Amino acid sequence: MTIYTTMDSLLGELLLVGEESAVAKGGTALTSLSVPGQKRGAVVQDGWIDKPEAFTEIITQLRSYFVGTLAHFDIEYVTSGSDFQQRVWTALEAIPYGTTLTYGDVAQQIGAPKTSVRAVSSAIGANPLLVVRPCHRVIGANGTLTGYAGGLERKQHLLDLEITHRTA
Repeated sequence: MTIYTTMDSLLGELLLVGEESAVAKGGTALTSLSVPGQKRGAVVQDGWIDKPEAFTEIITQLRSYFVGTLAHFDIEYVTSGSDFQQRVWTALEAIPYGTTLTYGDVAQQIGAPKTSVRAVSSAIGANPLLVVRPCHRVIGANGTLTGYAGGLERKQHLLDLEITHRTA
C-alpha cells in the first residue's frame, strides 16, 4: 500500500511517499521525496492513501535537518533502480554533510571510468530521494552547480544550509 503526505519546508511543499514497514523507525519506509516542479518528481496517484501520521518520524528528521541540527538521516527507504544507479546512490550517501564531490569523484568512488561521468550524472538525476540521499552535494568539475532535479536555487540553498551548520 502506497501512502503519502506533504510538508512545508524551506524548499517549498515536499511530497513524501512511502510504504508501511514493520521494521522502519516510525513505521514507514520512504520511497520518494519530491519538491515542487522537480524533474521526474512523484505525483499523487489514484489509490494512494493520504496518511500524515505515518510520516511523523520522517518529518521530524527533515525539520531538524532544515534548521541545521541534523546532519545524518536515520530513515529506512525502499527505492528501485539499476545496479549502476544503486552504486551511485550508495556513493551519494557517503558524502559527508557540508562537503561536495564532483561527478568524476563519484565515478571514481564506484570504480567506473572517467568517461562514465554522464552515466553518473544520469543516475544522480534519477534519485527519487532528494535531500535524504544528498545528490545536492555533487557539483561540476570546475566547482559550479550543475544538474539538480529540484532546481539549482534549491541545490545552492541546501549547500549553504549545510556549510552554515557544519561543525568543525
